[in-house]
Amino acid sequence: MPVGLCRTRLSCCLLGGFLFFSLATTLEKPHEPIVGVGCTHILDVVIVIDAQRLAASRPNRPLFRDLSITVSTGDRIGVVGLNGCGKSTLLRILTGDLAPDAGDVRTGRNARIGVLSQHPVLPVGSVRDAASAGVDTWRAEAALFRLGMGNMLDARTDQLSGGQTKRVALASLLCREWDALVLDEPTNHLDLDAITYLEDTLAGFTGGLLLVTHDRHVLDRVTTKVLEIDRGRAYLHEPRGENAGSGYAAYLAARIEREEQAATAEQVRRNAARRELAWLRRGAPARSTKPKARVDAAKSLIAQRADGPARQGDIGLDLGTTRLGSKGVELTDVSFAWPGAARPTVASCSLNLEPGDRIGIVGANGAGKSTLLDLVAGRLEPAAGTVTRGSTVKIGYYDQLGRNLDASQRVREAVIGDKGDPSIEDLNLMRSFWFDGDAQFAPIGTLSGGERRRLQLLLTLVEQPNVLLLDEPTNDLDLDTLRALEDHLETWPGIVVVVSHDRTFLDVTVDEILALDGDGSVRQVRGGVGGWLRERAAAGATSSPPQQTSPQSHATKSTPKPTTKPKVSPSTLRRQLGEAERTMNKAIADQQRLTGALAAAASDHQLLATLSEELGRATEALAAAETTWLELAAEAEAAGLTFN
Repeated sequence: MPVGLCRTRLSCCLLGGFLFFSLATTLEKPHEPIVGVGCTHILDVVIVIDAQRLAASRPNRPLFRDLSITVSTGDRIGVVGLNGCGKSTLLRILTGDLAPDAGDVRTGRNARIGVLSQHPVLPVGSVRDAASAGVDTWRAEAALFRLGMGNMLDARTDQLSGGQTKRVALASLLCREWDALVLDEPTNHLDLDAITYLEDTLAGFTGGLLLVTHDRHVLDRVTTKVLEIDRGRAYLHEPRGENAGSGYAAYLAARIEREEQAATAEQVRRNAARRELAWLRRGAPARSTKPKARVDAAKSLIAQRADGPARQGDIGLDLGTTRLGSKGVELTDVSFAWPGAARPTVASCSLNLEPGDRIGIVGANGAGKSTLLDLVAGRLEPAAGTVTRGSTVKIGYYDQLGRNLDASQRVREAVIGDKGDPSIEDLNLMRSFWFDGDAQFAPIGTLSGGERRRLQLLLTLVEQPNVLLLDEPTNDLDLDTLRALEDHLETWPGIVVVVSHDRTFLDVTVDEILALDGDGSVRQVRGGVGGWLRERAAAGATSSPPQQTSPQSHATKSTPKPTTKPKVSPSTLRRQLGEAERTMNKAIADQQRLTGALAAAASDHQLLATLSEELGRATEALAAAETTWLELAAEAEAAGLTFN
């Protein structure tokens, strides 16, 4: 029995037998009448969803088993796990959209449960009507504005993209009152302004919350528990001690501990299996008839993990890269406007991408982020200006929409292409991306959204690009794959340009941030993503989102006048500033390290003399780095570039 249910029933016993009976009957199977809801109001805790011993599978593949979860008012539970482990399936079972293979789900009588699925369906009509049905129109419009749909209130719902549809469905949920919210990837297709609004709303929500998300910032701020699905089993992590208040921190700590224990147990099991196999092989001639099946079983114990089918090791992203020369991609005075738009999406943009650059691009939905990537990649031609690419440039584009994958094609066929039969390298490659066993033969149409994204990532990296363009790479990817991608990019020698709404991913992977404000300008922002959000908050941008810049947009702002150009290109100046800031930070770290070492070596006069000399050099290096940074900042300010 779930801990929460036990505690609640114990409290009822203290209040008396009648109250105990009342609470014991507050759960129901869907559509069955119950009585006694008043008891839960007295206790100020309502069990909204209670699921016991659930099991689910899909063709030729078990997902999870023996999974129990209780969602009460006040619970804030995040659901995490590898792509394809059954997270979305679990949410569909809990909300009655899908029947489990085994187990039982009960919901509170008349419980109001708001559901956001991965692919919501809206009623045909206007965006305003779809969001405001049964609620005050002003509430719906306010939510739509905060989620970036304020300029599409009269658009027809059957003409929206998948991302726009999901934002309208989310707005419809957030402007109503619920006993519980069940949200599947709510941050997908949201810009940073909208995610901040969603975080604030969920942080103040008093009902039960169950959400699948791979946004670590949201998990850390919003959740107090994390349900992890790993290798068919479920683990509920609740924060304790130093992890109090963060379900995500509790999940990380518990997972580290579990993996360490599993590694120890695995070594013990393998040693025992080796001893068994050795005994079988050295048996006396009289025992030479020992069943071959027993030998094979011992071999199998050595070859497989004791806890059943699982991913083996980290995802293998190190697929190599084509050598990149000294010239990357350079945009000079590039402008682009969609047909029928009153203003350009990109205006007079100059950007020089050089080897080693790590650039993140932020902006409201429709500000032109994907358009800028398309210009860099050559998918779009500029209306003015030039885009030049070095002779060695090989672009890999991991976009939002994914490759044109054939849903009827199998994973193995997509990877090997026209080669006929897979090579050993192909098989190892698929396994390293956790497509092993039956997963290699699965039709792409049966893969989860995250598994398709992982396959798309595989097919992008296998081509060995040296310029990597990532458009919303965190959508649908699980936490393990995201961390592997971050580790891969840390030492990757090529150019990386990332459009993302994931604050954590941007903080880890990029060195500088470019902002698109929806007026055609492209500018650098100091202070990373946090600095850009502070700018937006100070300017009140969240209450007045920019107009869409897609072909259907009809914005009315005029093209901004280009600023005075610096003596060097804006991108070069930005890069120099970034390098100066990194040098300054390193000098500060060296100074702090040497100061601490100096304090610890008070009795060693020879070491004191050596450390004092090093500290003097570090102090001089810091002064020089600060001077360089100040000079570059002054040059940028004189050139009209903003670094706030």
